[in-house]
Amino acid sequence: MNSSLKDIPIANAALGEMIRGQEWGGMTSAYMEYPAGLDFAPLLEGLEGDLCQCPHWGYVMEGKIRVDYADGGRETVGAGELYYWPSGHTVLIEEDVKMVEFSPHDQMSQVVAHVVGKL
Repeated sequence: MNSSLKDIPIANAALGEMIRGQEWGGMTSAYMEYPAGLDFAPLLEGLEGDLCQCPHWGYVMEGKIRVDYADGGRETVGAGELYYWPSGHTVLIEEDVKMVEFSPHDQMSQVVAHVVGKL
Protein backbone atom coordinates (compact mmCIF):
# COMPACT_ATOMS: atom_id res chain seq x y z
CA MET A 1 0.00 0.00 0.00
CA ASN A 2 1.10 3.52 -0.62
CA SER A 3 -0.40 6.98 -0.79
CA SER A 4 0.59 10.58 -1.40
CA LEU A 5 0.21 12.87 1.61
CA LYS A 6 -2.66 14.76 -0.02
CA ASP A 7 -4.55 11.52 -0.70
CA ILE A 8 -4.48 10.33 2.92
CA PRO A 9 -7.90 11.16 4.38
CA ILE A 10 -8.41 13.69 7.17
CA ALA A 11 -8.58 11.64 10.37
CA ASN A 12 -11.42 13.66 11.89
CA ALA A 13 -13.17 16.75 10.55
CA ALA A 14 -12.88 18.49 13.94
CA LEU A 15 -9.07 18.33 13.66
CA GLY A 16 -9.05 19.65 10.10
CA GLU A 17 -5.77 19.36 8.23
CA MET A 18 -3.73 18.69 11.39
CA ILE A 19 -4.00 14.91 11.15
CA ARG A 20 -4.35 12.82 8.02
CA GLY A 21 -4.40 9.09 8.61
CA GLN A 22 -5.72 5.71 7.71
CA GLU A 23 -5.56 2.14 8.92
CA TRP A 24 -3.05 -0.11 7.20
CA GLY A 25 -2.49 -3.60 8.62
CA GLY A 26 -3.73 -2.76 12.11
CA MET A 27 -1.68 0.43 12.33
CA THR A 28 -2.72 4.04 11.84
CA SER A 29 -0.38 5.55 9.29
CA ALA A 30 -0.56 9.32 9.72
CA TYR A 31 0.86 12.61 8.51
CA MET A 32 0.56 15.42 11.04
CA GLU A 33 1.14 19.16 11.08
CA TYR A 34 0.86 20.98 14.40
CA PRO A 35 1.45 24.66 15.25
CA ALA A 36 4.03 25.79 17.81
CA GLY A 37 2.56 26.10 21.30
CA LEU A 38 0.02 23.29 20.95
CA ASP A 39 -0.04 21.53 24.32
CA PHE A 40 -1.70 18.13 24.37
CA ALA A 41 -1.81 17.90 28.19
CA PRO A 42 -5.26 19.52 28.56
CA LEU A 43 -6.60 17.44 25.67
CA LEU A 44 -5.47 14.20 27.32
CA GLU A 45 -7.08 14.94 30.71
CA GLY A 46 -9.44 12.12 31.59
CA LEU A 47 -7.33 9.37 30.03
CA GLU A 48 -5.43 7.05 32.38
CA GLY A 49 -2.90 9.23 34.20
CA ASP A 50 -4.03 12.15 32.00
CA LEU A 51 -1.55 10.84 29.43
CA CYS A 52 -1.65 9.30 25.97
CA GLN A 53 -1.83 5.54 26.42
CA CYS A 54 -0.95 4.72 22.79
CA PRO A 55 2.61 3.98 21.65
CA HIS A 56 3.90 5.80 18.56
CA TRP A 57 6.75 5.35 16.11
CA GLY A 58 7.60 8.18 13.76
CA TYR A 59 9.83 10.68 12.04
CA VAL A 60 9.91 14.46 12.48
CA MET A 61 10.38 16.14 9.11
CA GLU A 62 10.33 19.74 10.40
CA GLY A 63 10.08 21.38 13.81
CA LYS A 64 10.53 20.29 17.40
CA ILE A 65 8.39 18.42 19.95
CA ARG A 66 8.88 18.06 23.70
CA VAL A 67 7.72 14.76 25.17
CA ASP A 68 6.99 14.34 28.88
CA TYR A 69 6.66 10.85 30.35
CA ALA A 70 4.74 9.47 33.33
CA ASP A 71 8.02 8.71 35.12
CA GLY A 72 9.07 12.38 34.97
CA GLY A 73 11.41 11.90 32.04
CA ARG A 74 11.52 14.46 29.25
CA GLU A 75 13.03 14.52 25.80
CA THR A 76 12.93 16.68 22.70
CA VAL A 77 12.55 15.26 19.20
CA GLY A 78 13.54 17.48 16.28
CA ALA A 79 13.70 17.58 12.53
CA GLY A 80 15.50 14.61 11.01
CA GLU A 81 14.96 12.35 14.03
CA LEU A 82 13.13 9.05 14.38
CA TYR A 83 11.27 8.36 17.61
CA TYR A 84 9.42 5.81 19.70
CA TRP A 85 7.11 7.04 22.45
CA PRO A 86 5.74 4.32 24.73
CA SER A 87 2.35 4.59 26.41
CA GLY A 88 2.20 7.17 29.19
CA HIS A 89 3.28 10.47 27.60
CA THR A 90 2.13 13.91 26.56
CA VAL A 91 3.60 16.33 24.05
CA LEU A 92 4.11 20.06 23.63
CA ILE A 93 4.84 21.40 20.15
CA GLU A 94 7.86 23.70 20.56
CA GLU A 95 8.19 24.64 16.87
CA ASP A 96 5.73 24.19 14.00
CA VAL A 97 6.03 20.52 13.17
CA LYS A 98 5.48 18.19 10.22
CA MET A 99 5.77 14.50 11.02
CA VAL A 100 4.90 10.98 9.96
CA GLU A 101 3.70 8.58 12.63
CA PHE A 102 2.60 4.95 13.01
CA SER A 103 0.47 3.76 15.93
CA PRO A 104 -1.71 0.74 16.78
CA HIS A 105 -5.01 1.63 15.09
CA ASP A 106 -7.44 0.69 17.90
CA GLN A 107 -5.48 2.61 20.54
CA MET A 108 -4.92 5.64 18.31
CA SER A 109 -8.62 5.78 17.40
CA GLN A 110 -9.49 5.93 21.12
CA VAL A 111 -7.02 8.77 21.73
CA VAL A 112 -8.25 10.77 18.72
CA ALA A 113 -11.88 10.33 19.82
CA HIS A 114 -10.99 11.55 23.32
CA VAL A 115 -9.09 14.58 21.99
CA VAL A 116 -11.93 15.50 19.63
CA GLY A 117 -14.35 15.26 22.57
CA LYS A 118 -12.24 17.81 24.45
CA LEU A 119 -12.29 20.36 21.62
